[in-house]
Amino acid sequence: MESLNDITWDVLLSGTGLPQSLLALLILRTAFQASEFGQASIRKASSDEEVSRSGLGFSRAYSISLAPHLIYTRSNLIPTLVSSKVYRQLEFLAVGSWWIYNNEEATQSEASNAEGTRAVKEQRGTLRKIPGGREDVFTDKSIDLRSTRSLMKFLKLAADAEAYPTVIPEWGERPFHEYLESRFKISPSLQAPLHALTLSPDPSNQTTVAYALPRVHRHLTSIGLFGPGFGAVLPKWGGLAEISQVACRAGAVGGGVYVLKKGIESVEQPSHGSSSTEGAEPRPSAVILQGGDVIKTRWIIGTPSALPKDATHDTPQKSDAVGITHLTAIVSSPLTALFPPPAEGSPPPAGVVVLTEGKGIIYTSTTLTQSAALILLRSAIDTLLSSVNEQPTPTILWSLSYTQHHHQPTPPSSLTGNEASVTSHARSSQQSGILFLKDLAPSLALEDEVLRDVRAVWELITADDGDERGGFMQFEDREGGANEDGEE
Repeated sequence: MESLNDITWDVLLSGTGLPQSLLALLILRTAFQASEFGQASIRKASSDEEVSRSGLGFSRAYSISLAPHLIYTRSNLIPTLVSSKVYRQLEFLAVGSWWIYNNEEATQSEASNAEGTRAVKEQRGTLRKIPGGREDVFTDKSIDLRSTRSLMKFLKLAADAEAYPTVIPEWGERPFHEYLESRFKISPSLQAPLHALTLSPDPSNQTTVAYALPRVHRHLTSIGLFGPGFGAVLPKWGGLAEISQVACRAGAVGGGVYVLKKGIESVEQPSHGSSSTEGAEPRPSAVILQGGDVIKTRWIIGTPSALPKDATHDTPQKSDAVGITHLTAIVSSPLTALFPPPAEGSPPPAGVVVLTEGKGIIYTSTTLTQSAALILLRSAIDTLLSSVNEQPTPTILWSLSYTQHHHQPTPPSSLTGNEASVTSHARSSQQSGILFLKDLAPSLALEDEVLRDVRAVWELITADDGDERGGFMQFEDREGGANEDGEE
């Protein structure tokens, strides 16, 4: 096999995240030579013996995602996985019921103890199932007739994207809860479930109508697309990392070279006098890898966090980093009460498929700073466990906390983006041969801008190929059968 140094590569991608992995597969099926470099540092927290003693069983019995995302059935990723044939190597689980903790029902009562003194006993709130659509609103006996009419008016508007042009100019930057109360007379107790459907990491007074309305639309229009009672799915094993792995396997079959633990140390670009003219393919740059190896490549692509500082000086000005604090816990119950079948004839929801019998995994996150966040998230998990009315009350067996930092150049508002704005960050460095993908946003649902970003970069580097490059992520079976794409 030739050394990496002996080839001038067409494309080098830094990182093995979802955007890079999908782009690598796309490029390789367009007959480019590509290499993908990734580095990761994973520290083993405890031995299997230690885990077994804690009541967890063996560590390989669990699959935990560090960046969990829901995938709505309306997501542009779903048809892309089908057209690229990647879906053949994936399994998905339906996301079942949605719940909200109703703290308004929490009360305090006095009771006499054995010594005759008075003690205050706190009655916790309850978990309430969120109506998933108009039919659920009609059948919810806890909603009075007047509130039902108000909710139906809002849900009708939210499901009609053509109505947005009349709403956004006036209400777009105003708080979502203000819009619900002023325009539809929806009470605060019913605003909370609607806010939950937006999956916003921010409180309702900081969540704008422009952010919330398209996401409620996404939720409503996704329900029933692939089956009754659910509107989102999860990869069965490993979250989005499973999709990345499948794309990498298929890319390797197509001639890609994947090099792990070899991040980019620095980039030496051609001198100014030898740089390419506008519209021409960039001249090769020298890339120094960790460990001292030097390779040459025409295109260098990656997220700003995966590229060295000397390669990212042309990136647009970033806003302050947003810190998302995560607390993931393995608990002593699968919490099956929270996962009833969504509807007659629907597939089992994700919660009833457990990796280790009698256990469950809870993911929590908040935008609060870590010191306050961990207290809040631990309290949220304890409250959830005490609200499912299981005896004995489930307990936390193991937990992991970490902070995920994310730079968001411009806050997302609409789910429909302009490709020109998506590509602006890439075009700024096109002549240098360095193109930037956006870091995967730490949202609870995968956003469509991930694939729009991948497509924009692909169109830039294949602009001279015209019709020969084929459709975006539309692949025919390779000669020899589907197994050549890495299927087992």
